[in-house]
Amino acid sequence: MTVRPPKSRSQRGVAFPSPVAILSIIAVAMAGVAFVATQGQEPTEREVTPVAQPDAGKASPTPTQQLPSAKPEKIRPQVVRGDVYVEVYNNSGITGLAGRYAGTATEVGWQVVGSDNWYGTVTASTVYYPARLEAAGKLLALDLGIKRVVPAIDSMRLDRLTVVLTGDAA
Repeated sequence: MTVRPPKSRSQRGVAFPSPVAILSIIAVAMAGVAFVATQGQEPTEREVTPVAQPDAGKASPTPTQQLPSAKPEKIRPQVVRGDVYVEVYNNSGITGLAGRYAGTATEVGWQVVGSDNWYGTVTASTVYYPARLEAAGKLLALDLGIKRVVPAIDSMRLDRLTVVLTGDAA
């Protein structure tokens, strides 16, 4: 048996790389050119100018003067009186006191859902508020001329403000 050598191909072809490989090579080459072209240059910085230029006649702030802080202030949510329920209770011997204050609260926009007598001991006219209605409680106290504002106690409803009157403030 004779062994013949394999036939050699006489045609030679060229294999082109895929388009992704070509783009990668071009990107690396462009990055290298950009690096070499910008090497040794100082970084450019923008000049920041204040919106209001200080007048030449005014003195610049001295170390004792305080500049405004960069820390943003908390934005307090706006209290919408008509969205808050209010109950008014009379804890005094004055007849109709809770009804009168309930009318005042309604006139300025609060949503009064009830008024009655309070049985218990409260030292001064007070607005009681649940935690989520603290700002509303303080505003209601201002509207009614009540100085004492405290968190609600366990026996009170936590979806509304509770006013307990011990005497006529006005």
